[in-house]
Amino acid sequence: MEQEISDVIKEIEYAQSRFGEYKSSHEGYAIIAEELDELWDEVKKHSHDYHAEYLEAKQIACTAIRYMQMCKRFNPEV
Repeated sequence: MEQEISDVIKEIEYAQSRFGEYKSSHEGYAIIAEELDELWDEVKKHSHDYHAEYLEAKQIACTAIRYMQMCKRFNPEV
């Protein structure tokens, strides 16, 4: 699991530097939904490209954690 966590942390750092923080719940939700749709597109191919699916799952984990960070920023008591 250490490798997966490390991969997600790198993805978070990359996303933060490229896109900055989420500005609203709507933005965060939309990005999570987009990443989930992209994973679903990979799954529907039935090609079992687990590398591509891994990358999409990593982005979902990244976007979920970034959403959690946004929640903490707007309400530190969370």
